[in-house]
This record gives sequence, C-alpha cells and structure tokens, in this order.
Amino acid sequence: MASSTSELNRLATSITCHAWNGDRSKIALCPNDNTVHIYAKTGATYNLEQVLEQHDQVVTGIDWAPKTDRIVTSSQDRNAYVWKKVDNVWKPTLVILRINRAATHVKWSPSENKFAVASGAKCVSVCYFEEENDWWVSKHIKKHKSTVLKVDWHPNNVLLVTGSSDFKARVFSAYIKDVDGKPVQTPFGTKTPFGDLFSEIDAPGWIHSVKWSPSGNKIAFAGHDSSINFADITSNPPNVQRIRLPLLPFRDLLFLSEKSVVAVGEDANPCLFTSNDSGEWTFISEMDKKDTAAAGPAKDSARDIFTRKDTLGTDNANDTKVNTQHQNCITCIAPVSTAADKVTDFSTSGLDGSLVVWHTKALEAKLKNLKIV
Repeated sequence: MASSTSELNRLATSITCHAWNGDRSKIALCPNDNTVHIYAKTGATYNLEQVLEQHDQVVTGIDWAPKTDRIVTSSQDRNAYVWKKVDNVWKPTLVILRINRAATHVKWSPSENKFAVASGAKCVSVCYFEEENDWWVSKHIKKHKSTVLKVDWHPNNVLLVTGSSDFKARVFSAYIKDVDGKPVQTPFGTKTPFGDLFSEIDAPGWIHSVKWSPSGNKIAFAGHDSSINFADITSNPPNVQRIRLPLLPFRDLLFLSEKSVVAVGEDANPCLFTSNDSGEWTFISEMDKKDTAAAGPAKDSARDIFTRKDTLGTDNANDTKVNTQHQNCITCIAPVSTAADKVTDFSTSGLDGSLVVWHTKALEAKLKNLKIV
C-alpha cells in the first residue's frame, strides 16, 4: 500500500524494532519474539531472506553497521550477538556482556569499532573486539540506580548518553584507549577516562528514548510523562527545555536535522518539533493526517462479524481502528535517506506489525504548517 506521503507494509503481527543496512536495500526486524528477520527490499516489495535464530527470549535491540555490514542484536536473554555474513549466511558471535538482567537496547558507535548495550542490571556494557583472544568483551558503565532503557553515541565516538528508569539522562565517557587511540576534543574537554560522568539531567518520568543531535551539541530525550526534553550541553549546567503535550508517551526519537526532531510513540502518530535560531523548541504538528473524505462502508462476511464478536466483543470493525497509518504504538524510528544534511525519508515500525516509510517533502507539500528546518 502506498500514498504520496508514505509507504505502508505489514511484515509481521508485531514489530519490536528494526534497522536498515547501509544502502537501505535490506532491513532487519524483530517480530516481537526471539528471532530477527532479514528482508530484501525490491521497489515497494519486501522478500524474507533469512531468519536469525540464536536468542532464547525477545530481541530488544537491533543495529546494522553501514560500513562493516555487521548486525548486533540484544535480548531479554541477557545476551548480545554480532552477526557477520559468511558465504551468504549470517553467522553469530556471542558477546560477553557480564550482566544478570535483560539487555534492553543496543547501538553501534559511529566508527563501528565498539557498541553499547543497555540493561536492567543498572549498567551499560561497552563492547569491543579483542584481537588477541578473537572475541568481543565488555567494560561496564555504572552509576545508574535503575534499568537503563536507551543509549546513543555522540558523533565523536567517545561520549555516550543514557536514558534510565531512575528519571535521569546521563552523559558518560566511553573512551577505550586500545580502541579509540589518541583522546579527542569533547564539549567537556579532552580528559575523558572511561566511565566518567560528565552530566546528569533530571526528568519527570522514566526515559524511553535519548538521541544526540547531528552536531553533538544537543540531546533530546522523551519521558513517560508525555514530555520531550531538549538539553544544550554547550552550557554548564546544560540548558534544558521541556515540552509536555496532552498525548500518550513517546517511545523513540529521530533528529531530521539540527533543528528538527520527530517523536513517535503510543499515539501511533509521528510528531514534529522544530527549533528557531535562538534554540527554542516548538511542537509543530502531527505528521499523519488522513483526508477526511470517507469511502463507502465495506461489506463484511458473516464469519468476519462472528470473529470480531468472539475476539473483540463487538461486530463493528471501526471500533478497533484509528485514523492513522499505524494502528498501535510506534516503537522504533530510523532514517532511510538524507540530502543536504537533512533526513528526507524515515521509517517507523510498531506493535501493529507495520513498517511505514515517510517522505518529508511530500508531507511538507500536504501539510501547510509542517516545515523541516
């Protein structure tokens, strides 16, 4: 199914998370179980190529390194695997995380020489490849008081931001001398020993998502109190702006540019926020607005009516539908294509099993007050 503003494909009963390869010809997704499905995209068609079956419990995170073409996955089974393609088949390598609770999220660093795994063990495992022993090992970043739900890497490959259910966003150093080499300049200086806490920002709810801006000067994070927060880390302490909306909580965020952010979550509708030249952020609009012209009522079979009465307690199909592309919570958002330092297309997946690719230029043309800056 396609429209001028988006392309919708239903690839599973439910989707936990997804990630694209470097040229966006393939996508890896978790259908809310212990497997990862690899699809090849040809035009608007998705063909299942391989199912990765190594985890024992639900996969909570997937990230696909665009340069090295390696996939990393994390799971509630407390494990992470790095997958590499050998003879056209994806082969897993177990990562030693050393955690006793579920892994909740995983993210490759920009240089793809290490990755971070968030967990319910109140820590983040920063993993890197040890050449001498030919395996992936980890070092722990602690100082959290509850489950770490999301992580994201600064563009400099050293700083790491974490979002936790202890109502705080934190910025740490994830510098590893043997991997990163000479220390680099950061907004907090060049002295960055591993695990050092540089900033701690309070939130009024547990944090579902954290993201760095493309410049690495700003952090956006979404709280369970239906707020989105923007922190400028170039000031000390960071200057924080909070926007709370009469919506359900956001679950994931994406910077389209330095001044535009899309938030997605339990309202099943992407929301655009933009910043002016003074750094003040504003909620612009929901991005999924369908035309109000109604089609004629569909004629259901007696079997369809009986099934709805049995499973949903109603014979009205419209009682379970919302007026958006996604019919349930959006759990993941990812960039698809960029131009002139702006994300022009992005994808969302959700608990309804749908994958939607959104086209920002078409959305700008359709919605008068929507402008990506």
